[in-house]
Amino acid sequence: MVLFSKDRILVPIDFSEESLAALKETIAFAEDNAKVYALYVLKPLEATEPGMVWDAIDSSKRRENVTQLFNEKFPPATYEGLNFAIEEGDPSAEIIDYAQAEKMELIVMPSRGRTGISRFFIGSTAERVVRLAHCPVLVFKE
Repeated sequence: MVLFSKDRILVPIDFSEESLAALKETIAFAEDNAKVYALYVLKPLEATEPGMVWDAIDSSKRRENVTQLFNEKFPPATYEGLNFAIEEGDPSAEIIDYAQAEKMELIVMPSRGRTGISRFFIGSTAERVVRLAHCPVLVFKE
């Protein structure tokens, strides 16, 4: 019996050390880059943010910057076949929706480890994904 599927694995990233480590470990586990899907979720810009007020940044520019950063961290020549997507919205909702739409068989994500009052008010993205995802979720905790 295989505990975790090696096909269609989703790894949400936020470019933190923990999320990048989770992605690298998942790539090693899957043994085939084409089976791994990295997802970055952009939080929507508020109309009052300086970049929006001065018309200096928009969603397409933000997506371009994130894609460039991803390609610097995971060069296509080295990580050939690795899938990368960008969604915009609430992180936990977008992760769950993307996993469902793309028929993911496993979600691998790190836990930030917030505790106390910050966890109470902010909540945990990993916790919400574990509760609502249609597939198994593997959470790495430091």
